[in-house]
Amino acid sequence: MKSLYTVGLLLMSNTFMTLAWYGHLKFKTMSKFENLGIIAIVFISWGIALFEYFFQVPANRIGYNENGGPFTLMQLKVIQEVISLTVFTFFAVTFFKTETFRLNQLIGFIFLVLAVYFIFKK
Repeated sequence: MKSLYTVGLLLMSNTFMTLAWYGHLKFKTMSKFENLGIIAIVFISWGIALFEYFFQVPANRIGYNENGGPFTLMQLKVIQEVISLTVFTFFAVTFFKTETFRLNQLIGFIFLVLAVYFIFKK
């Protein structure tokens, strides 16, 4: 059950972080945000990223094996990276309609899945 909580929290944290890191790139198409300066954009992104920490920190504490969780530190990091790239890909393809998912990116994801396999292999 802790593994599901960990993955769910990591999914939520990466959703907020992706929105904070890349969502502002669409501000120029939104009338309320199109004329904001970089300082305002940084503060908006920082505010969004704060929510990432509300999910990331508990995910790592719950999931870490030295706190009673099922994952080693390396496993947590690899899970987070795969989730991060998955969330980003979904975000890029749906939110930025100019992006496409190509074969080379699929191959890269396959290698990431292999990385997860090797990191989890005893």
